[in-house]
Amino acid sequence: MTLRSISSLGPIDGRRVFVRGDFNVPMDGGRITDDGRLRATLPTLETLLAAGASLVIGSHLGRPGGAPDPRYSLEPVARRLGELLEIEVGFAPSVAAGRATADELQPGEVLLLENLRFEPGETSKDSAERRAFADRLSALADAYVGDGFGVVHRQQASVTELPTLLPSAAGLLIEREVEVLERLTASPERPYTVVLGGSKVSDKLAVIEALLPRVNTLVIGGGMVFTFLAAQGHQVAASLLEEDQIPAVRGYLAQAAERGVRIELPSDIIVAASFAADADFQIVDAEAIQASRFGADGIGLDIGPDAAARFAEVIGAAATVFWNGPMGVYEFPSFAGGTRAVAQALASTSGFSVVGGGDSAAAVRLLGFADHEFGHISTGGGASLEFLEGKTLPGLEVLGWH
Repeated sequence: MTLRSISSLGPIDGRRVFVRGDFNVPMDGGRITDDGRLRATLPTLETLLAAGASLVIGSHLGRPGGAPDPRYSLEPVARRLGELLEIEVGFAPSVAAGRATADELQPGEVLLLENLRFEPGETSKDSAERRAFADRLSALADAYVGDGFGVVHRQQASVTELPTLLPSAAGLLIEREVEVLERLTASPERPYTVVLGGSKVSDKLAVIEALLPRVNTLVIGGGMVFTFLAAQGHQVAASLLEEDQIPAVRGYLAQAAERGVRIELPSDIIVAASFAADADFQIVDAEAIQASRFGADGIGLDIGPDAAARFAEVIGAAATVFWNGPMGVYEFPSFAGGTRAVAQALASTSGFSVVGGGDSAAAVRLLGFADHEFGHISTGGGASLEFLEGKTLPGLEVLGWH
């Protein structure tokens, strides 16, 4: 691993450091429902503050489309971050307003800027527009620390242009994320099991292709399982199906057989009458979805209990396990059993367990699991997958990664 570390910035006592965090946290009516991403960057913030720096923090929240939108304001984040750091965190309602406040910051003080995506230059496809916005941001600080792993796969002004305008380094969170993902790609302990779920096969095609030469077992659940079942010739009723991906999935099944990689599909499925939390449901064999009492209208919403037990057994036997994507509609209690079983298996295993961010991280917290029960919970679902696919991540390259 080669990343410029905070120590490469030299003494930072009395300097203002711009920290690009990822505070894209789930919100409900202005209330943060999961502060995991805030807590994940605390070690970086506390290290910088202890060294005598003042901090200007920038982040995004949601996709406001380059204009202010109160639904995506970071003001609630400033309050919660202050509670976590046990200091008052200032809040600048715009980059322009932040300029005057930043000039007055004293060592140990923190200022959070309003959502960077309220500015069109942050996400512009025009590099000149991104550079112009980065120029404005660079006036707020003397150095830059990138600690938003969830955006390192994005070409955005505060991620890729700003680090070229100031002395820059990776924060402790990004260093940890890269260390874990390198362990998964370069030297995983075996047996190595990857568990993939989520709604669409198309979202996971590249990572399946990249992982097939590396893993011992590939466990498939979630909505994507129905395309696998269809590729084997089974009827899936009204379950989520990407028919255009069936040829690709057949190719992966054949490739796995050639390589000796076991693909573990669920033996049973929970089929519901409709997509609703209180829907009537029936547990059926995975090959008999259309034979449920709901017929062609049945919708598979979770893996069944036999599959959940088998998946847990496979996970428990692994020395390394990576999980990305829920097994079912975990937001509905009746259809959360598969996801809970996978999470419990990862939490219980003696092997190295990695929860691959995104919906998986949200699920484990919603279901009551604590972060420390896992080897690592990633803060970047898309970034984690692209790293595993071997893609170039521009937000890492600019911090010295090669």
